[in-house]
Amino acid sequence: MTKRTSAKYKIDRRMGENIWGRPKSPVNRREYGPGQHGQRRKGKLSDFGIQLRAKQKLKGYYGDITEKQFRRIYAEAERVRGDTGENLIGLLERRLDAVVYRAKFVPTIFAARQFVNHGHVKVNGKRVNIPSYRVSEGDVIEVRDRSKQLAMVLEAVALPERDVPEYIEVDHSKMTATFLRTPSLSDVPYPVQMEPNLVVEFYAKN
Repeated sequence: MTKRTSAKYKIDRRMGENIWGRPKSPVNRREYGPGQHGQRRKGKLSDFGIQLRAKQKLKGYYGDITEKQFRRIYAEAERVRGDTGENLIGLLERRLDAVVYRAKFVPTIFAARQFVNHGHVKVNGKRVNIPSYRVSEGDVIEVRDRSKQLAMVLEAVALPERDVPEYIEVDHSKMTATFLRTPSLSDVPYPVQMEPNLVVEFYAKN
């Protein structure tokens, strides 16, 4: 299991944005950065700084995955024909933990990683406990019977602040989801603007 090195609220504060759209985000109260000098850290970012922030924001959104993992996903996106930024988003959205989060089986992307890790999820009838497992179009993801009444699951289904995107078909009465297609950037319901083109520029120069 990948170790999460920073709390999710710290990621929000560092970015200065409520990147998951949560009502409890500290950015809703304080838009400045963390620390005693946070209010003074409003200097203009360099091109490198802008690109780095775009990468950190996208990486943080998916559970603050490690740099090694993220760079590997980027390298794969670069090898596939088509727009590298769009390919990157598609690969990230095909992660099993991302699909579990999008289907509203759990309240946060961090919970999704743990939920998969603990063996609560099946893909096409087989138990899968690898959060980075890549789903394919037509795959059916379901919550195991013994896990359907967990408080976390019931809470997530009732969350009003996010909807299930169109590229995933969900039946919450059965706790199943079908991954219909790989989304493009415009399909993904990010609460804030993501800029994969800047991530491409970052890796192209570094």
